[in-house]
Amino acid sequence: MKEYKINIFKLLRIIADDWKKMTITCFTFGIIAIIVAFNIPKIYKASVSLAPETSENSSLSSNIASVASMIGMDMNFGQGNDAIYPEIYPDLMQSTRFIVGLFDIKVQTEDGKITTTFYDYLKTKQKSPFWEELIDYGRNLFKKKTKGNISKKVDPFRLSKEQMDIVNAISSDIDCKVDKKTSIITIEVTTQDPLISACMADSVKARLQLYITNYRTNKAKADVAYMEKLYKQAKENYTKVRKQYAEFSDANEEMLLNSYKSKQEELENEMQLQYNMYTEVARQLQLSKAKLQEKTPAFTVVQNSTVPSKHSNKPKIIILLQFIILGFILRFCFLIYYRRKDIFE
Repeated sequence: MKEYKINIFKLLRIIADDWKKMTITCFTFGIIAIIVAFNIPKIYKASVSLAPETSENSSLSSNIASVASMIGMDMNFGQGNDAIYPEIYPDLMQSTRFIVGLFDIKVQTEDGKITTTFYDYLKTKQKSPFWEELIDYGRNLFKKKTKGNISKKVDPFRLSKEQMDIVNAISSDIDCKVDKKTSIITIEVTTQDPLISACMADSVKARLQLYITNYRTNKAKADVAYMEKLYKQAKENYTKVRKQYAEFSDANEEMLLNSYKSKQEELENEMQLQYNMYTEVARQLQLSKAKLQEKTPAFTVVQNSTVPSKHSNKPKIIILLQFIILGFILRFCFLIYYRRKDIFE
């Protein structure tokens, strides 16, 4: 296989001889960079940080278990592993169902001229650079027009293309980071309006807290509801049996027959049994409510959301330098290819 060597002196001479065209190329790319830089809409980034409570941080579970043991019950709280932990919060926030839940949040621009939903803001109120508008215009020319009314109902299981585009837009505008050492969660929201960015950052934080709270307390809430149902039934049964015992005793107060005494003892035993069940269910209900409180997580807000005062766009000078370097590289590659016989020996 033949080996080629680069003649550095010829390469430098070729570049020196081509300095006029190289300058024109870099200048042209510089002009393009200026056009691009001034057509990119300004974006604003707002962030909020919070620290979630972990299951190990709560001592309430041990206190409840101690109280339960005093009355002869085994209540091992806080021993299970939590299926949703801070490291998977970013994946949770990127889920379609979570993002769809942000569609109906009311937002208002900083100048107060626009008040609408977050979905409508992203769909109709966002500014786009001219090249994106040209691309969209070209797509619309070849896009088939749909007949009939389009349903505005949002079904996370079956989203329309328009709704899916908004989901993707929100997904790219929301970022969640978790510090593995401290478990501090940082949520960043980027939009074209500073007030909307701050409001959405706070709303996303609240939705995340609500989701985690509902997840961790879902089983405990179901237990409380079930125990309340048993408590109500046990109370009704006890009241019913007690009433029967009282009525039978009053009606047969002077009876001395053994059959009546036997029936009275039977009703008394049944009343005592229902009372024991009633008191036991009442204890279980109180412990279930305590467990629900213990399962409800607490979040400490480390940094509140604030309205950004400065945009987060890349500096225009950086864009200019990147385009000039790109123009230089493209012209350089063209020279190497076009004069390859002179450069490679």
